[in-house]
Amino acid sequence: MPQERLLMRKIREVLRLSSQGLSKRRIAASLGISATAAVECLHRARCAGVSWPLPDDVDDAVLELRLYPPATSSKRPQPHWPSIHRELKRAGVTLQLLWGEYREQNPSGYGYSQYCELYREWKGRLTPTMRQAHIAGERVFVDYAGTTLAVNDGLTSEVKTAQLFVAVLGASSYTFAEATWTQTLADWVGSHARAFAFFHGVTAITVSDNLKSGITKACFYEPDVNLTYEDMAKHYGTVIVPARPKKPRDKAIASYCSSFG
Repeated sequence: MPQERLLMRKIREVLRLSSQGLSKRRIAASLGISATAAVECLHRARCAGVSWPLPDDVDDAVLELRLYPPATSSKRPQPHWPSIHRELKRAGVTLQLLWGEYREQNPSGYGYSQYCELYREWKGRLTPTMRQAHIAGERVFVDYAGTTLAVNDGLTSEVKTAQLFVAVLGASSYTFAEATWTQTLADWVGSHARAFAFFHGVTAITVSDNLKSGITKACFYEPDVNLTYEDMAKHYGTVIVPARPKKPRDKAIASYCSSFG
């Protein structure tokens, strides 16, 4: 935890007493400050070339500027996060796509990883939310990504549209993804089975989106789970917990992983 900045009056006293040969502990005891604060003050003075007695033209404002110079701002061009946040709400727009546009305009800008990290930090300041702690093996989050995939049939040259199923482990964010032709019950259940095989195990809880194939009635208190989907859960020994309607944070991990596209 950073030390609280001393008043200029006390900083002057630290410099004066140090010039008289008092030890840092004696100075701290005399002024009622911590020894660490006294050490930091003297260190800053040494680095700034400040010593006692101070010149007549060094008032409190000048002294503060010498000891605590303002932090230099980054020379890298800063992305306009509000615009980026709005763009991400459009279908098909991902952070990677927006980062590519940003780097085209700013070749010396941030790399992709730092760009994503800065966006997450900015987004985290919008609204305070409770951080979810996930226990290993407890939950898997399943959903279809909002973006579909265009698949070229090599035999007929026909371009077909495929759905992207995503399953993400809560504790590690380890991800399984596969393309299916539809979001029907058969593909929905089949993707779950292949995801469990990929993970070499089954989590205690499966947090599902309110897809019609799996959840016949989306309700906060008593959601209705499709009987086939429920039978699959019994077979694998997991419990289906549908995400609350209009509560995207309930399946935020799956949505976040699929947004990088």
